[in-house]
Amino acid sequence: MDLRIKRTKQSIINAFIKLRSQKPLEKITVKELSELALINKATFYTHFTDIYDLSDQLEKEAVASVLKNIPHPENLITNPKESAAQLAFAINAQNALFEILFSGSRSTIFSNLLEQSLKTKIYTLFPKYKKNLEIDILLTVLIQGSFQAFLTHKNDTNTTRLLEIIGNINEKMFSGIIK
Repeated sequence: MDLRIKRTKQSIINAFIKLRSQKPLEKITVKELSELALINKATFYTHFTDIYDLSDQLEKEAVASVLKNIPHPENLITNPKESAAQLAFAINAQNALFEILFSGSRSTIFSNLLEQSLKTKIYTLFPKYKKNLEIDILLTVLIQGSFQAFLTHKNDTNTTRLLEIIGNINEKMFSGIIK
């Protein structure tokens, strides 16, 4: 990709993140984003169809980045206790960006995208579980539950203790279904 195109796109992204940190997605206009990025509106539209397209692309990139930081997604099946720690560390690596991108009306999007992506990886590794509703629901509870518990309680205790508690709960739930 041409260096000028990369710089322009990065300028758009930087302007978007700055605006998104200050206001809800629904209140950001292409006009104000373009002014902040020092581009014209037509340039914005050569890269994105609208503000929501830009947001969607950044959200998907953020989830992909988290997945890269989870070295063993199969631990959800093989070691549910360890999977809680992997998930927490992967999320913490980009916590500031997540708090900006997934705030307000976008708050549930991250956990849903993460769940879909992790399930895709798990079912690729363990195809026998793909059509098992009980396993699918268990994975939803483990992924969504671990994520929400971590976010809710991350300031209540030290991270090690929190992950130990979440991991123990995950392991107990999992052992009740998979024997």
